[in-house]
Amino acid sequence: MAPSHGRRFDLVLVGATGFVGRLTAQHLARYAPRDLRVALAGRSRERLTALQSELGGTAGSWPLLVVDVTDEAAAADLAASTRVVVTTVGPYLRYGMALVSACADAGTAYADLTGETLFVRRTVDALHERAVASGARIVHACGFDSVPSDLGVGLTAIRAEADSAGTLTDTVLHVRSARGGISGGTIDSLRQQLVETSGDSQARALVGRADALVDRPSGTRTRAPGRVRPVERDSSGGWQAPFVMGVFNRQIVLRSDALAGRRYGIGFRYREVVDTGSGPRGVLGATALSLGTVAFVAAMGFGPARALLDRVLPDPGSGPSETALARGRFRVEVVAGTSSGARYQTVVGADLDPGYYGTAVMLGESGLSLALDDLPTRGGVLTPMTAMGDALAARLRAHEFTVSTDRI
Repeated sequence: MAPSHGRRFDLVLVGATGFVGRLTAQHLARYAPRDLRVALAGRSRERLTALQSELGGTAGSWPLLVVDVTDEAAAADLAASTRVVVTTVGPYLRYGMALVSACADAGTAYADLTGETLFVRRTVDALHERAVASGARIVHACGFDSVPSDLGVGLTAIRAEADSAGTLTDTVLHVRSARGGISGGTIDSLRQQLVETSGDSQARALVGRADALVDRPSGTRTRAPGRVRPVERDSSGGWQAPFVMGVFNRQIVLRSDALAGRRYGIGFRYREVVDTGSGPRGVLGATALSLGTVAFVAAMGFGPARALLDRVLPDPGSGPSETALARGRFRVEVVAGTSSGARYQTVVGADLDPGYYGTAVMLGESGLSLALDDLPTRGGVLTPMTAMGDALAARLRAHEFTVSTDRI
């Protein structure tokens, strides 16, 4: 374990009483080392006490912290008290900036679940250099957004390099299966980002840009991001539609590449698709998925339609039943060519609901990795791959995730 540097805690879980927060607390209660100094934080002491009673065991002695994360002084006190902050409190555009700013200034490692381009861009602009100076690792997107994508591509590039097979070229993440509920927190984050961009054309353009999270020196050109079509057919005759999370995931992957000094190669192009099968059913499925995604986002961006959807969509902090969660699973495959002509496939998957149990494991293990693992010495607004990389992959394998790379 890294030295505590006089801080009271090793890890504080903020938002512990929300739906995903509770699942993350359960994971930490079961798997965190007994001597790791963990605290649970939230707005309600009553709810924190009830959660602690449910957790039992070692977690029964964890301190409980009542905190308003939008209060800058309270956020600063919290960040100064711990080595690592893990937070599930979103939408991060609305509730996240005070806490992540405090962590950047205090040299405190930070992990969240954001899928909000505008929030990450704002932290890059405001906090990257401050975090570099303090040594704080600010790590966004530590759940299904965007650990499978980020590790999948990064580990593929490392394997190709180790094999002297060159750098990556056309790289596609295929969603082979994904079964699980829709997170109320994810819906609320989308809602908040659409509200933020509704009257701001520059913000709308930024959210759709592949290089939205990449800092480019003046006068340089951005590489081609990878072709994305509403519906397309692959070389084997199967049909595909763009993955709804692919826009943000690609932004995180390209930030990893930039932070790694363009390690993925000058010919790297990346996109994400959902495979819907072959034949008439495949094309109908791809078309329906593509049109449905566009229609849903458009409706969420239109006030009256959004109000109607809000009546049926899950609320923030809510989630599916235990029965529904138990049926969850996901598997994605990153298939990449290289500059030498070699091809690789990296599989990331688990028999867990991707947005809930799977995300709780990914977030919990990200926090434990930041607290316990021998990681590269660097600060800044990072990504799962550039902050933790192989260490996080190893932790996920220990929890029965598939994370494997093969030459094909």
